[in-house]
Amino acid sequence: QVQLVESGGGLVQAGGSLRLSCAASGRTFSSYAMAWFRQAPGKEREFVAAIDGSGGSKTYAASVKGRFTISRDNAKNTVDLQMNSLTFEDTANYYCAARFGMVLAAFRAYNSWGQGTQVTVSS
Repeated sequence: QVQLVESGGGLVQAGGSLRLSCAASGRTFSSYAMAWFRQAPGKEREFVAAIDGSGGSKTYAASVKGRFTISRDNAKNTVDLQMNSLTFEDTANYYCAARFGMVLAAFRAYNSWGQGTQVTVSS
């Protein structure tokens, strides 16, 4: 497993932007696919975006496509989520996750998780 720490969450007005970061430990970061999930009160955990080890392949949930961008810097062992045009429906606790190998959208496929960072979008 990889140790993950998220940061960058906070309160933002609707229409604004926020950038989340996830820092990972270890020397084999490029071997792991990385993903962002979110969970709002009363809802199940939802896939947001994922990126493969090299950063060349990205996958997004339909609800965030065109607004969110996932990226990674393997030299720094970080993965970011740039969130633009935020709406109230984006309010959730956002989690960074890692798994060895290929990208998958199912949260149960990931065995390393960060503690989460809260994103609150005011209307």
